[in-house]
Amino acid sequence: MPTFDLNNSPLRDLNQALHALRSDTNETHWTVNHPEGRHAIAAGLDAPITVEIEGIVGYYCAGMNKQASVLINGNAGVGVAENMISGFVHVRGDASQSAGATAHGGLLLIDGNAGARCGISMKGIDIVVKKSIGHMSAFMAQAGSLVVLGDAGEALGDSLYEAKLFVRGSVASLGADCIEKPMEDEHRELLYAKLKNAGLAGEVDPSDFKRYGSARTLYHFHVDNAGAY
Repeated sequence: MPTFDLNNSPLRDLNQALHALRSDTNETHWTVNHPEGRHAIAAGLDAPITVEIEGIVGYYCAGMNKQASVLINGNAGVGVAENMISGFVHVRGDASQSAGATAHGGLLLIDGNAGARCGISMKGIDIVVKKSIGHMSAFMAQAGSLVVLGDAGEALGDSLYEAKLFVRGSVASLGADCIEKPMEDEHRELLYAKLKNAGLAGEVDPSDFKRYGSARTLYHFHVDNAGAY
């Protein structure tokens, strides 16, 4: 199990070593010590490995992730798992703004709170936040799901497309073209699958959540809706 200490070796060497791994590598579990808020740790991975980071990370940790599991034992800065394609990113603390931004796939699990614009322009990722999220989350979210066990800030789902939003707590306000939708059995089953994938199926009841989605009035410009843009 390789161990990398960022107080002794530069971050560039770590990322180069991770990028050089073959898909059939037997070095499948890496430990990174003393991250101390450095930016872009474990970014651009493309191998079925686990990278466990012991501490706080800066901007864009695990950005563009593909296949890998990145475990962050601390808080994460702006844009954690930004543009992720696949794999698993687990923040065992709080995440700053734009968590999971533009991400196409995989699972982002945040044990604490997430800041503003969580899931902005998401394109297929599943994001599960155990506590609360900030304002403008899921802005222009196109596909995927955002599951929030706590509360949501102002303007949730502004200019939303077809991403699926589930919030257990209160919502400060909904953004343009985002509305509450009925929670049918099919939606509870879908939510249960998302919670199960995040290891929470036995802890949380899908019936406690409300569902939000696009009213689909802003898909095409119409003068009657001009005030909502």
